[in-house]
Amino acid sequence: MSQDGGQGRYAGRALAGGRYQLRDLLGEGGMASVHLAYDAVLDRQVAVKTLHTELGREQAFRERFRREAQAVAKLTHTNIVSVFDTGEDDVDGLTTPYIVMEYVEGRPLGSVLDEDIRRQGAMPVDHALKVTADVLAALEISHEMGLVHRDIKPGNVMVTKRGVVKVMDFGIARAMQSGVTSMTQTGMVVGTPQYLSPEQALGRGVDARSDLYSVGIMLFQLVTGRLPFDADSPLAIAYAHVQEEPVAPSSVNRSLPPAVDALIGRALRKNPNERFPSAEAMRSECLRVAASVQAAPPSIVPGAATGSGAGVGSAVFPPVGQGTPAPTGPVQTPYQPVPPQHPYGTPAPAPSYGYPQQGGYPTPHPAGYPQQGTPTPPPYAVGPPPRGGGRSGRGLLVGLVAGAVLVAGGVVGAVLYANGDGGDDSGAGGESASASAPASKAEGYRGPDTSKTIDSDKCTEPDESYNDPDKVKVPDFTFKHIDSVKECFQAAGWQMKIVHVDENTYGEGSVRDQFPSAGTDVDPDEMPEIQLKVSTGNPAS
Repeated sequence: MSQDGGQGRYAGRALAGGRYQLRDLLGEGGMASVHLAYDAVLDRQVAVKTLHTELGREQAFRERFRREAQAVAKLTHTNIVSVFDTGEDDVDGLTTPYIVMEYVEGRPLGSVLDEDIRRQGAMPVDHALKVTADVLAALEISHEMGLVHRDIKPGNVMVTKRGVVKVMDFGIARAMQSGVTSMTQTGMVVGTPQYLSPEQALGRGVDARSDLYSVGIMLFQLVTGRLPFDADSPLAIAYAHVQEEPVAPSSVNRSLPPAVDALIGRALRKNPNERFPSAEAMRSECLRVAASVQAAPPSIVPGAATGSGAGVGSAVFPPVGQGTPAPTGPVQTPYQPVPPQHPYGTPAPAPSYGYPQQGGYPTPHPAGYPQQGTPTPPPYAVGPPPRGGGRSGRGLLVGLVAGAVLVAGGVVGAVLYANGDGGDDSGAGGESASASAPASKAEGYRGPDTSKTIDSDKCTEPDESYNDPDKVKVPDFTFKHIDSVKECFQAAGWQMKIVHVDENTYGEGSVRDQFPSAGTDVDPDEMPEIQLKVSTGNPAS
């Protein structure tokens, strides 16, 4: 972290009974401020991140943040900024959560990129691939622990004076997205719109492949000096992630070989099933491509265009007295179970990764997402879309409106700190936690898929922790039907709390999210109550 910041609000203060003495402000963002600090107990410099006042007011958030920080503290890797301590203190009469991290003498990757842009237009491709491979090495470790970062971007990647890449802020975005009860203030962003995956923009549950999409966005930015999607508002950017295809990086930087286009194109697939299956797989491809490219200075095309997301403005908010009203029926999911494509044209086996692989997509998406039995579209849209094709201008507008309304609904859950959940039930061992059909089934209701089950021994004999032999890992209940999950809980005598959420992608009774997250280390003798978000089968309102 750079030492050229100002003093900051908390400079000169001390936390944890005087142990951490805050000094220079290193950086400040939408969620927190980071200060250089002195650890008086261990006689060393550390970095202390203090969360903003709005976050500290929420007891539920502070508890989730503490648990996530504990999980992140177990991530030990050269490319991960270590977490040493976490707690909360009283500053000016306000509860202030904080975490104590390794102090990295260096600067954010964004600053390194800015310098490269000033000097030569973008980062040299060999260097960009090496940096990206190191980021993926860090994600490989976190994903093994069940932690999805959710906010990969150059500002969360540090580069030391010796060139070592360090990823930071694991767990913060995760804690933000864990269902905090009352934090609905406008403008409080979870993740960064320019790097959100389509499923994040739609407010859906995410897995490790969401991080890989964000890495793809970052790599695009490193090798071109530009973002593939940018606009004046978070909504327009989210719309672009869901509806627009990125241009080929080589159309911006002519020195890039086809292998780089293919690598980034696969990472930026809209359908998670078509991306790399893991951080390890994407890292291997980065290293393979890096070994094959010849170092060459960037050759940036002046004025080359990238995606804008500008269509969302007129589609969702047409001028007064103009435009076509949004359709009243449900908008179908854009993700079709299309087999992923190898970047060099050889089809790869279709993995499940928790996304439905057959059935359940009765209506084509208006924006033209791939359908079963049709070829996968190219990963890039180079130039304007074709005209005509038997589709009227009114039909195209209706399609854009439908897609934009879908994005608008998702952004409420993914871009803001908004809960939006329905009522909840709680019970012991799953017995009194109800997953019955909703009182009224809205148009577009999708029934249950009871074939998605979990074996009871996942609860009675959970996997042991890698780090502590006395602890076990929380099983993964996502995408499983709640009846099967309740049987698992009953067999182990665990406590559950159900929160119903409206969504019709996976059907009534499907578990959409859980807290603590899958893979979290817990004491089996003090198993916490596990909160499950369960689908009603009704479309999101």
